Amino acid sequence: MNYGFWLPIFGGWLRNVDNEQMPPTFDYAKEVIQSAEQWGFDTTLIAELYLNDIKGMEHDSLEAWSTAAALAAVTEKIEIMAAVRPGFHNPAVAAKMAANIDHISNGRFTLNVVSAWWEEEARQYGGIFTAHDERYDRTKEFLDVMKGMWSEDTFTYDGKYYTIKNAHLQPKPVQRPNPILYAGGESERGKDTIVHSCDAYVMHGGTVEEIEVKVTDMKNRRKQAGKPPFQSFGMAAYVICRDTEEEALEEWKRITDVKDTSGYVGYKDFVSKSQLEQQVKLNDYSVSNRGLRPNLIGTPSQIADRILSYEQAGLDLLLLQFSPQLTEMKRFSEDVMPLVEEKRKKRIHDTEKEGKVL
Repeated sequence: MNYGFWLPIFGGWLRNVDNEQMPPTFDYAKEVIQSAEQWGFDTTLIAELYLNDIKGMEHDSLEAWSTAAALAAVTEKIEIMAAVRPGFHNPAVAAKMAANIDHISNGRFTLNVVSAWWEEEARQYGGIFTAHDERYDRTKEFLDVMKGMWSEDTFTYDGKYYTIKNAHLQPKPVQRPNPILYAGGESERGKDTIVHSCDAYVMHGGTVEEIEVKVTDMKNRRKQAGKPPFQSFGMAAYVICRDTEEEALEEWKRITDVKDTSGYVGYKDFVSKSQLEQQVKLNDYSVSNRGLRPNLIGTPSQIADRILSYEQAGLDLLLLQFSPQLTEMKRFSEDVMPLVEEKRKKRIHDTEKEGKVL
């Protein structure tokens, strides 16, 4: 299992808690990512939203790409995954920017391709917001242009949404043939685009059974399309790690006490403008990306066991959320990550021992 975390660019992850002591500032983001490198985290995901979806539109939030470039210069080994939404970017310019950040990071910059869901944000920022399936038509062309710019000396493209003539992009990205393209989607149209155009599949939080079904399905789709296996399967999850189950349950109750706050302003757009495989309840929306559904809630031993179950289901990347970020990330790195390794080794040993007996 690789361990990633969502960079706290919105001032926290809890829609029902006003102040999580996680200021949405570059200085705090820098402290978090540099600490995460020391604690053994592999990846950070930087969400791209121009409005604050967690605390409310009127609250501060950081811009993803400029933050990614700045953090690339002050880190050494962690993967920096920035979200990109085709409706807000010129693909040729985005390809140029991504190649530049990839050089700043020495090959550590990757992208999470998001086809967008928040109509109000698009209105405020002049983004392109269209019907669901058409978003993926645009996304496919967007990715065609980016990959063409990254791979060809002179690139020309004549599509429905984008026209590029004899374009040059130098230097090419450090990663060849391109920075890893992650994407998530639950609709048939979304899955088809991801299978044919992306390199890795990321999911909202789900149970072990739900994730196993999704991983198996996407592996089969990829094989049927004649594509190489996905490089990674990732999932979002929110962690509540405590010394006892009772303490963890009390924290769960605290953060899911749904209040009438401006942090829920995007809820209606999310559930009505997306094609979701699971019904999302208001309680699930207490944290982002269905983070409570994986149930990484409990003692270190309980959480470690669940992580190993996700490994067996085919998951190899966790994109975790914590609050307060530094305190809980450090706890996770010290109490859970080593325990996962110990339990994995014991399982392997016990399986081998059982095999010899048989």
